[in-house]
Amino acid sequence: MKTYKSFKNRLLKDKKIKRAYDELDPEFALVRMIIKKRMSQGLTQKALANKIGTKQPVISRLEQGSYNPSIKFLQRVADALDAELRVSIS
Repeated sequence: MKTYKSFKNRLLKDKKIKRAYDELDPEFALVRMIIKKRMSQGLTQKALANKIGTKQPVISRLEQGSYNPSIKFLQRVADALDAELRVSIS
């Protein structure tokens, strides 16, 4: 049985797939940070949603990467997680 990691590594040998994957890295990094912060505070998706006045499926879509949030929404998430939202263009 092949593992996810070996499957991913095989796919990433394709230059087009690797480029597309790398282009998504900022989104993946943001999602990882949100999940890590939420979990470190012992919050469920539903609890986080309640703190920002939305519903759990919205947080689920955000964490799955299938939701393109506004900066305003991300600021609400950051506030609920007692975190600082920083956006930069370098």
